[in-house]
Amino acid sequence: MGHVRFDGLPLRTAPGRVMTPRRTTEQLVAAALERLPGHPVRVVDVGTGSGAIAIALAAAAPEAEVWATDTSPGAVALARANVRRHRLGGRVHVRNGDLLEPVPDGIDLVVANLPYLPAADAAYYPDLADEPATAVFAAGDGLDPYRRLLVACEERLHDGAAVVIQLHRSVLAATRDELPALRSRLERDTLPMAAAA
Repeated sequence: MGHVRFDGLPLRTAPGRVMTPRRTTEQLVAAALERLPGHPVRVVDVGTGSGAIAIALAAAAPEAEVWATDTSPGAVALARANVRRHRLGGRVHVRNGDLLEPVPDGIDLVVANLPYLPAADAAYYPDLADEPATAVFAAGDGLDPYRRLLVACEERLHDGAAVVIQLHRSVLAATRDELPALRSRLERDTLPMAAAA
């Protein structure tokens, strides 16, 4: 076990087993908070890992109910431990499952920092060698996790809901109506391999 501060909050980490939160992801939290209306909402952190994003959102937005999902049982266990540490168990629900499947209807905002780098390019990212490969890399061009998420969002989100994702060092956001444009941007945005995750 290790420790890190994320968005000013102390978190437990599991180096080599669960992706360690990075400071660059704090901009994703900031962008998500800008989308919160100040009244009760249901937010989903997809691919929660250590729970860093879910916890930061819940700590900054007491009106938000946060659901955090991950396919990794190890990540789910670590996220639950971090949620308990911050006494947010009443508002942050960590579930093992794929994308939005474990989350009830009524989603207002989806936040995600999913794998997006091609597995074949792993050698170009030596700084990520100690991270679990499935948390960083995906087959083909690496973008299938995001493609699948945006399809799920089109099916599950209501008209006023939104999606905020991190791709390389950029944060991209879209309302449900803007999802086709976000999908198009995802397909055409190709950044050089030197860009850090």
